[in-house]
Amino acid sequence: MKVVVIGGVAAGPKAASRIRRLCDTAEVTVIEKGEFLSYAGCGLPYYISGMVKDQSELMATAVGTVRDSVFFRNVKDVHVRNHTEATAIDRENKTVEIRAENGETETLDYDKLVLATGAESFIPPISGIGLKNIFNLKDIHDADRIKETLASHKALNAVIVGGGLIGVEVAEAFQEMGCRITVVEFLPHILPMMDPEMAMLVEGHFESKGVKIQTGTRVMEFVGSDQVEKVITDQGEFPADIVIMAVGVRPATKLAVECGLEIGPTRAIAVDDCMQTSDPDIYAVGDCAEKTNMITGKPCYVPLGSTANKEGRVAANAICGRDDSFPGVLGSAICKIFDFSVARTGLGEKEAREAGYDVVTCQAPAPDKPHFIPTAKPLFLKLIADRRTRKLLGAQATGPGNADRRIDIAVTALTAGMTVDQLANLDLSYAPPFSPAMDNILAAANILRNKMDGFMDGLRPAEVMEMLERGDNFTLLDVRSPAELEQMRIEGATHIPLGAVRRRMGELDKNKPVVAFCKISLRGYEAALILKQAGFTDVKVMDGGILMWPGKLIRG
Repeated sequence: MKVVVIGGVAAGPKAASRIRRLCDTAEVTVIEKGEFLSYAGCGLPYYISGMVKDQSELMATAVGTVRDSVFFRNVKDVHVRNHTEATAIDRENKTVEIRAENGETETLDYDKLVLATGAESFIPPISGIGLKNIFNLKDIHDADRIKETLASHKALNAVIVGGGLIGVEVAEAFQEMGCRITVVEFLPHILPMMDPEMAMLVEGHFESKGVKIQTGTRVMEFVGSDQVEKVITDQGEFPADIVIMAVGVRPATKLAVECGLEIGPTRAIAVDDCMQTSDPDIYAVGDCAEKTNMITGKPCYVPLGSTANKEGRVAANAICGRDDSFPGVLGSAICKIFDFSVARTGLGEKEAREAGYDVVTCQAPAPDKPHFIPTAKPLFLKLIADRRTRKLLGAQATGPGNADRRIDIAVTALTAGMTVDQLANLDLSYAPPFSPAMDNILAAANILRNKMDGFMDGLRPAEVMEMLERGDNFTLLDVRSPAELEQMRIEGATHIPLGAVRRRMGELDKNKPVVAFCKISLRGYEAALILKQAGFTDVKVMDGGILMWPGKLIRG
């Protein structure tokens, strides 16, 4: 069996190696246009910052062996042709035309073909985009050029166009290199993978670190005599000695389109659950291939290295006659922003509503360990569920606390189709150095249960802020302690500590809606129950308390 794999970064090498493990008579050839093979592209921001000292570390195994063409030949028995481009596929004759860097062409026969052509950076047609010091971050060569530019200046004004995963990770790397940074994002918030109120927490954290976040802003022009000097936007201009374009990627499907393979609605290559394309002898894996959302069952496009590796293995198993299938994705993702983690999985609130679910959400900030453990850190958690079926639909987390543990628990619950009731009773491991007795995600699940069962009526902090801005006639009740009030407060709130609510509730107008809150709104929930028992008919709790307030706070 002759197998040709086009693409040598993530999914391609995984498929090639797996095929040779399963079929020792297979002749496997990998075609790679670039120089480097099987490298960790997600590590490029950390190579720029200096956390990763040498580029070879991104291409090495855990024991330090570099995965180059010699490695693949000697260890995997896979023939790698790097510096070689696949230029055409002849499906009828089952051949691939290739062209070496020196211009020589050749035709390769295949029995099975794997497309792992990845994704291409989207380059918007903006005036001046060809100026020097305007970079993408697609591969190691890009990272090297960026590092050289940073090293040649003591301090730089850096503008990052795009506030997605790559953009925010590069922002941290640049800040550590001493740059003055502006992130320009066309959408209302950075990190569109997160719901707005969660993204706003991250934006505030960026600002606290000296990074300027400019959202809702369109880049109009890059200006400079030879190299970029400033970025002109519809909201003003920003000085720029270096610009990183991080406005997203598109699936690299040129070969697939030209040979007539079916392209899906996301503009990626359509595949089945074995990664097989519309041609039974051609498979597509990684960032060029379309995915399926595990919750909605609809096509989606989520380019991630973790997904690429799993798909490469599934395709290899199918090629070698083994039963396997790829179930789809949940859109799980995580990134590090200074001392914050930002993570999500499943559907966001807007996605869930658009999919037709009867959405109920909760926001639950709390320490990731008991308060008496010195290493406890705040974690801001949001869960999304369907009221009708009570199934979990999604989870998001940010803050300095341990987010990956909670999101990975949510991934497991989503994969298993769990209800929030099942999630709330998971038998998670517990010891104070690792988590609270009632883990954050279990506590959040119980908040959802209280809402679904009618014990709690919650409002998102952003909704409460809008009510204040409109001048709605309601009482915003702060039940925190006087000491907490002195630290920070919301303008216009009425203050009655929780312990005094029973004897001072006469100060509140029963005919006006009441929205109660505290630091995280656990006491706000207690206050709401007290008021309801006393005959108040319209009492709600502000989800997440003052810790998740998206507006300005009066401090001191």
